[in-house]
Amino acid sequence: MNEEKKCVMVIDENLPLGLIANTAAILGNTMGSHYPDLVGADVSDKEGNEHMGIISIPIPILKGNKEVLMDLINKLSDEKYKDIVVADFSDVAQSCNIYDEYIEKISKVNLGEMNYFGLALYGNKKLINKLTGSMGLLR
Repeated sequence: MNEEKKCVMVIDENLPLGLIANTAAILGNTMGSHYPDLVGADVSDKEGNEHMGIISIPIPILKGNKEVLMDLINKLSDEKYKDIVVADFSDVAQSCNIYDEYIEKISKVNLGEMNYFGLALYGNKKLINKLTGSMGLLR
């Protein structure tokens, strides 16, 4: 792992628990598909049972709300954050049962009209800390 990189999730703490879990799962899957090298090799336990590799870096899940998430979206449009990779999950995505429906719906919505449930950020550790360093852990 590159020690200069960091990954965090910021999730709306006001969502119901099931939606918080769903948001984290979707964001993790999305990031993992873009960075498969962050997933470690499969491992075996003492008895020889095989276990799939898991993410090889910590991913703190931080608490946010609608305003915090929109503020992050706005800050991320600044040129200095252009190399930060952002995965988002919104009410537009959550309302769709099939991906084609999501493609159609999101094409008709402006950025500011979305209600973000969560964001996953990956990139330069200092920049990620600048954006999220004052946020508490979601517990």
